[in-house]
Amino acid sequence: MLSKLVSKPGDTRVWLAVLEQGEEAKVSLLALAKKDGIENASFVALGAFEKAVIAYFNWETKKYQNIPVDEQVEVISLIGDIVPDEKGAASLHAHTVLGRSDGSTRGGHLIEGHVRPTLEITVTEIAAHLTRRKHPDLGVALIEAG
Repeated sequence: MLSKLVSKPGDTRVWLAVLEQGEEAKVSLLALAKKDGIENASFVALGAFEKAVIAYFNWETKKYQNIPVDEQVEVISLIGDIVPDEKGAASLHAHTVLGRSDGSTRGGHLIEGHVRPTLEITVTEIAAHLTRRKHPDLGVALIEAG
């Protein structure tokens, strides 16, 4: 992954990251957050995956249902946020829409995405102090102002 802080001193910090073939999107974003001390941020991305796993949150079971996408797809959109969890570690929440070769799409919560040939990500730091806390009654971790 190549990454560069592209904002000017005193401005909101903004990074441009370009992932290379074979890198996994979530792992790479969390590594960038750790390396550059990014605590609260939003991100957008586009590019392509050779394969991915997305998921649908089943409200009845309170669990994610994985949906494997075992084909080359365009990343039409990938949006999300980076927020510390209850232990202070960076946590990532992302949703994506993936375009298939026939023009149809698959979308959902990003579990993993393996880049081919590239993924271009813009990360924008948020001037907020947030925490993602697990809510056992809901089955998910939600952002709370903290």
